[in-house]
Amino acid sequence: MARALRAFLPARAVLFEEEDTRPYECDGLTAYRQLPMVVALPETEEQVQRVLITCSKLEVPVVPRGAGTGLSGGALPPGDGVLLSMAKFMRVLRVDPRARVAVVQPGVRNAVISEVAAPHGLYYAPDPSSQIACTIGGNVAENSGGVHCLKYGLTLHNVLRLRGLTIDGEPLEVGAEAPDAPGLDLLALAIGSEGMLFVVTEVAVKLLPKPQGARVIMASFDDVEKAGDAVAAVIATGIIPAGLEMMDRPATHAVEQFVAAGYDLDAAAILLCESDGTPAEVEHEIARMKAVLASAGAVRIAVSRDEAERLRFWSGRKAAFPAVGRISPDYYCMDGTIPRKRLGEVLNFIAEMERKYGLRCPNVFHAGDGNLHPLILFDANNEDELRRTEQFAGEVLEKCVAVGGTITGEHGVGVEKINQMCAQFGAAELELFHAVKRAFDPRGLLNPGKAVPTLAPCAEHGRMRVHRGALAHPELPRF
Repeated sequence: MARALRAFLPARAVLFEEEDTRPYECDGLTAYRQLPMVVALPETEEQVQRVLITCSKLEVPVVPRGAGTGLSGGALPPGDGVLLSMAKFMRVLRVDPRARVAVVQPGVRNAVISEVAAPHGLYYAPDPSSQIACTIGGNVAENSGGVHCLKYGLTLHNVLRLRGLTIDGEPLEVGAEAPDAPGLDLLALAIGSEGMLFVVTEVAVKLLPKPQGARVIMASFDDVEKAGDAVAAVIATGIIPAGLEMMDRPATHAVEQFVAAGYDLDAAAILLCESDGTPAEVEHEIARMKAVLASAGAVRIAVSRDEAERLRFWSGRKAAFPAVGRISPDYYCMDGTIPRKRLGEVLNFIAEMERKYGLRCPNVFHAGDGNLHPLILFDANNEDELRRTEQFAGEVLEKCVAVGGTITGEHGVGVEKINQMCAQFGAAELELFHAVKRAFDPRGLLNPGKAVPTLAPCAEHGRMRVHRGALAHPELPRF
């Protein structure tokens, strides 16, 4: 395979020695690893096209990869295929301040888009915690969100157009920079498709005017259920905060040791509620939110006094993942979504699972839209702890479904949640997903074994179950 790719790629752009391919063996879900057979690093769309045509002719699997910051194993490579890195596609192609559009290549980092738009008073709204490292191509694949997604939406709501290539190397464009595009809305289908339909080579994103100002409330609660109820109360008043995040006590303690964000360490949980807009709008909304939070049982309310303090409050939430990485050999970052009114119930369920499996689990999440990110702490060198972590995670995800939620909000399914797809969807629905996949990729060569499970009868449960595929592959080592 390497010889076939080197026929048109420079030698430095085709990696096949173990020492060169080892950095690509996993993404942010480090518990599962697989060395790719070959890594290709093209620099032009024509080179990507030739890689895909070559793999298609030889029927070799292809897994597209961005920065590798994903947390569901979506970029886990095939041991018998090509890992297609889009890391060299780092150009900002165009910024149009009048149309409020930026056109970028998929390897451009999320934070860079706002940096290049800043001189025009504009920015790109979705802000995943990994925004200084994650790429827009990866954001498109997983439909990433961020702490401000409640008001400004996910990647889906901020991308206008995609250009890419099918597994056969055919150019494909979906969406438009105009208010609407002709035909079916394939843009919504493509965003969040986890690299299973086509390889993205160009992204047009929507830019927004930077708010004149912003302030954030830190509200402390002596009970996690009260904090969860307060989230629902804020939204029930008709207020849509710019951000509404929640952290429990174990999370705030881990974060405070790391970045000294000024969090209330006595609180069972804290809420961060942000308002942005004109100064008058911000003051009015902050006053309304303070009243709601106090009525909901907040025992302490602090409001950022200036921009430095606002950023300090947010720094803790943004640094939550690396903070828990300092206190545990490994952590398993989950991603499920539930109705806001069930937050307290699900947090109490997670506490029960901590006791059941003997594992700690700090909680940080986008409370405003019910997107949970429990962080199960474990040691990957301990096989039993990894097994218990998987079981813990599976029970929490199935609880999310049971209360009317879903198994993912922004991290995707990848290999991590492929079993739980069968808890959420029936056989007929899963077959429809496979039919969509076949329409773009009839032979299943793009990112195989991810997101949509293969089904087999499961008599003991009276429903279908997943063939675990990559997750339980005998050649897939766990670390």
